[in-house]
Amino acid sequence: MQNVCVFCGSSAGKDPVFMASAKALGEAISRSSMGLVYGGAEVGLMGQVADAVLAGGQKVFGVIPQSFAERVAHKGLTELHVVDSMHTRKTMMFELSGACIALPGGFGTLEELTEVLTWAQLEFHQKPIGLLNINGYYDALLTFFDQAVLAGFIKPQHLDLLVVHDDPTELLKRLKDYKPSKSEKWSH
Repeated sequence: MQNVCVFCGSSAGKDPVFMASAKALGEAISRSSMGLVYGGAEVGLMGQVADAVLAGGQKVFGVIPQSFAERVAHKGLTELHVVDSMHTRKTMMFELSGACIALPGGFGTLEELTEVLTWAQLEFHQKPIGLLNINGYYDALLTFFDQAVLAGFIKPQHLDLLVVHDDPTELLKRLKDYKPSKSEKWSH
């Protein structure tokens, strides 16, 4: 993994632990001598993780739609790609990275996470996907995934596509050690 893609909120959230964890993840990425690929904003968790990676001397690549660029683009990045749409943004972020991690965020973060999970389920890629579950933020989502397995909409082995931890350094270690397995996606 040369670069890790981080999906996260453009908001700071209400609990200061979210910003602290974004900074800790950025520091862990930097200590691992990896670059960051993210949504390109200077605000919220996005800005915090980018600033921490930059402070550690590593490269940060932002990808931001034109409609947001003038308002919230981070001006101090290694590279900032201004693109025409959210779809182009997600595709480029994925292509520039060797792994993906989701921090807390809203609808956009959830959509980005589930899209790369879907691509992995369909065997379009074998990149590791991590979830930094800060203070149980994603507990309800993980419970939903378990319910979807029980209801027959997600295969049990597909839950293994998501690496979950609450510590940034440990999550990065597990992503580096990740070994994809064949999922038998079409078998019944």
